[in-house]
Amino acid sequence: MQLEPIPDHLQEDLKILFVGFNPSIRSSETGFHYANPNNRFWKILDEAGLTPRKYRPEENCGLLTLGYGLTNIVARPTKEAAEISKEEYMEGAKLLEQKIRKFRPKAVCFVGKGVYQQFSKRKAVSWGLQKDPVIPGAVEYVAPSSSGLVRMKLDDIVEIYSGLNNYN
Repeated sequence: MQLEPIPDHLQEDLKILFVGFNPSIRSSETGFHYANPNNRFWKILDEAGLTPRKYRPEENCGLLTLGYGLTNIVARPTKEAAEISKEEYMEGAKLLEQKIRKFRPKAVCFVGKGVYQQFSKRKAVSWGLQKDPVIPGAVEYVAPSSSGLVRMKLDDIVEIYSGLNNYN
């Protein structure tokens, strides 16, 4: 069975563009970003004060009205990010850079250190604002993955995402 990529939600003048690894199987089946019930993305945005309430995956395009966009570094859905090849990451990083340059969001939030490591080709990455952005003048922000597999406490994750309120 061929899994379908899910559509990006992009427009000009975004406050924040959220960039994930790639769609999950569940997201591919539903067509919605962060649709796996174990994914905490929607809860994190709500608890960090980025959304006025907890959105559901099927409302993902509603984030555009808040000034938030959604995309992934790789479009191909997989069960886990480990299935993504180096070539897919390289191609995805190029396409992502083109999207960022075209839509010029106020901030780009990489949902997972690994996403930013693949984009920036840097091994040492800290949480939050990146001092030396890949794209000069861009605000590049790294937050933990929202996957339920992440072993950080939810409160610690929410605190990192709360820093995005500076770009809201």
